[in-house]
Amino acid sequence: MTVLDDLRDAGVIATLRAPSTAAALGAVEALLAGGLRAVEVTYTTPNVPEVLRALKERHGDDVLLGAGTLLDPHQAAEAAEAGAEYLVSPGLDDELVAAMRATGTVTMGGAMTPTEVMRARRLGVDVVKLFPGALGGPAHLKALRAPLPDLAYMPTGGVSADNLHEWFAAGAIAVGAGGELCPAAALASGDFDAVRERAERFAAALAACRAGV
Repeated sequence: MTVLDDLRDAGVIATLRAPSTAAALGAVEALLAGGLRAVEVTYTTPNVPEVLRALKERHGDDVLLGAGTLLDPHQAAEAAEAGAEYLVSPGLDDELVAAMRATGTVTMGGAMTPTEVMRARRLGVDVVKLFPGALGGPAHLKALRAPLPDLAYMPTGGVSADNLHEWFAAGAIAVGAGGELCPAAALASGDFDAVRERAERFAAALAACRAGV
C-alpha cells in the first residue's frame, strides 16, 4: 500500500497545532486511542523535527505521520528526514512545492479556486488541500470536481464529525480536522481525554460513512 493509499484508508487526518512537544505526544496518544492514526504536525508547533522523531520512535508504523503548514522550502527536507511521510502547505509556492516533491513524499498543496486547483495540477501536487474548506463547504468541492475530477482532494477547515459524510459524498479522499479534533484549550491544559473523545466521534462517523449509514 502506498502512502497515498494509506491516507485514503485513514480517512481523517488530525491537523495538530500543539503548544509543546509534550502536548503533541499526549495528543497523538489520545488520537490513536480514539481510533485515528493519521497526524499532521504543523510547523506552528515548536520543535517540529524533534516531535516527528519522537512520534516515529514511540509509535512506528502505527501512526501515519505528516508535517503541515510548510511555508519555506528548507522545511520540506527537514520534515522528511525527521520521518514525515507526507508534506502539507496551506497554499501554492513554486519553490516550496518543488522542494516538497523532491523529498519523494506525498505532496499536498493548498488551493481554493479553480485557477489555483489548475495551478496545483501543473505543479504536480499529489493531493489538493481544499483550504479553507469552510468557505464553500462540500458544495464547493463537488463543483470543483465537475471540471477537475481526476485530482485527489482533502478539505481542511469546517470539517466536523457531523458533516463528514457530506465531504466524502462530495468526493474527498480524506479530510483534515484541526480544532474540531484537538482544541487549543484542551492541548494547553493537557485534557487529552477530550481529544480521545473527539477522535472516537470522528472514527465512528467515518465508519458510518463507509458502511453507508
